[in-house]
Amino acid sequence: MDPTVVSPAPRSPAKRVIPPNPVLSAAVVLGFVGLLFVVEGIDTALGGRLDADGISPRDFTEWDNILWSPLLHGGWDHLVGNAVPLLVLGFLASSGGIKQFLQVTAVIWLTEGLGVWIIGSPGSHIGASGLIFGYLLFLLVRGVFARSAGQIVVALVVCAVYGAVLWGVLPGQPGISWEGHLCGALGGVLAAWGVARDDRRAVAA
Repeated sequence: MDPTVVSPAPRSPAKRVIPPNPVLSAAVVLGFVGLLFVVEGIDTALGGRLDADGISPRDFTEWDNILWSPLLHGGWDHLVGNAVPLLVLGFLASSGGIKQFLQVTAVIWLTEGLGVWIIGSPGSHIGASGLIFGYLLFLLVRGVFARSAGQIVVALVVCAVYGAVLWGVLPGQPGISWEGHLCGALGGVLAAWGVARDDRRAVAA
């Protein structure tokens, strides 16, 4: 009689640290950042006219700018400064798979946009830094919700590298949308809670 072999339980998707398909995740994140460079190139050719199409707080005639304000940047320096954190944090945030990554991104995107529209200071709020803060807080919080030691370790490393940017959620430098940073961070916490809740439901089923 053959001996019984017990295979290890499959790793819960909510506890993954590396995306299940790293090449696809990298391609998706690179594609998004590449799109930002294309948009900035178009904006440069138009003399920066797209920068006025950011979020205008409490302006009902331009509420739809919530949908594309993260795609706009105030020049190449602004975009380049956001590109590397987006690549790193976006890749790590896709550890639950592309579908979950898109859902997390949508939650952060809309939470930031609606939050800035409600509490933002006058002006045109643009840039993907709200997504950066959202991914950062998502990574910091999801390990606690999922009770994953691996994710908590990753979160500590991420915090050591990028934690200083969390000061950006406080009012400070003129011209910087701290409201976008704060609301993006809140979106990341909300997304982490939603991912953990869905995983608990899947386990219970």
